[in-house]
Amino acid sequence: MKPREFVLSTETKIFLGKDENSNDELMKKFKGKENVILHTVAPGSPFCVIEKLNPTKEEVYEAGTFCALKSQDWRDNKRDIKMHIFTGRDTKKTLFLKPGSWKLKNTPKEIVIKKKDILSLGGKSKK
Repeated sequence: MKPREFVLSTETKIFLGKDENSNDELMKKFKGKENVILHTVAPGSPFCVIEKLNPTKEEVYEAGTFCALKSQDWRDNKRDIKMHIFTGRDTKKTLFLKPGSWKLKNTPKEIVIKKKDILSLGGKSKK
């Protein structure tokens, strides 16, 4: 299954997994590379890869907003969403990890995606 593709306001492409299998395919493609990757702190999120190397803080935040919108944390809680930020070089897949799960070699950076920004992207709120 192909990952979702979105284009940021700066014309930079991002890729998001749709399920555990497309998350694995996406991560295998970018493992060991310098691309910035985002994932919610809570489980149940697509991996989001920014195609451009060295994206701006604004691009990382905007990509995080797309990732948050497609996460289970947003679906279930409709609140600000904490995101991990790392690169493909920080990832590894060990033998006993379930599909869609990856380990990080280092402590990732974190950002918080604000509820209002997710809502402005189309994340309807019922809470």
